[in-house]
Amino acid sequence: MTAPADSDLHLLTGAYALHSLDADERDAFEAHLGGCESCGEEVAGFAAALSRLGTAQAVEPPPRLRAALLARLEGEHQSPPLPRHTGAAAPRVAPPGVRRRARWPRFALAASLAATTALGVLAVQQHEQARRARSDAGQLRARQAAFGELLTAPDARVSTVTAGSGVGTVVWSADRNRAGFLATGLPDPGPGRVYELWLDHAGTYLPAGLLPDGDGALLLTAPLDGARSVGLTVEPAGGSVRPTGEPVLALRLGRT
Repeated sequence: MTAPADSDLHLLTGAYALHSLDADERDAFEAHLGGCESCGEEVAGFAAALSRLGTAQAVEPPPRLRAALLARLEGEHQSPPLPRHTGAAAPRVAPPGVRRRARWPRFALAASLAATTALGVLAVQQHEQARRARSDAGQLRARQAAFGELLTAPDARVSTVTAGSGVGTVVWSADRNRAGFLATGLPDPGPGRVYELWLDHAGTYLPAGLLPDGDGALLLTAPLDGARSVGLTVEPAGGSVRPTGEPVLALRLGRT
């Protein structure tokens, strides 16, 4: 493939960070990178964002218990049917020793039924846990794919700011009208509180997503539509319609 022109090299920072360039593009970009400070800063920002986003891992469900449970049930011997009474014959009273022996099969059956019920409940719980794990892994892969699309947009930009011991990073593309936010090490917002993102439209703040704690990544739920900055505040659980406190951090959406 023909190496890209110098004017196009500035557009390859996101693709380079994702290792998605071919050999010619990579060689040309790396030669350019040695003398371009702004591209070096963007590549470093993209690499940091990707490292915070992490890697999704496939989650294997736990062993299915249903087949084993059914096999066990099929192997259980059913108790013999009780004899039918055909008349009003006087009941026969078994000797005490026989009565005691007769109770044990009933106790064993009751214990077996209790164990079977417990195994059934456990199987349902494990199935639900596996379903949730698969759903979480699927959501993470979808989020990574969406961030990857942002990072490879020709006009992709990244901005990072520190807040105490934490870091906030925003990745955005004006052409795609989308942005993503990554948080690492921000303080816990506290009981009954969450972090809420806001898009600043000349002093009008639109809610753009919630983070339950100080570590996470999300795509902003509102389009950029020319917003000039992204802010983060601590709000009551469930979020607010407008900011109720001072920003924990703010990141300008200007060209870097």
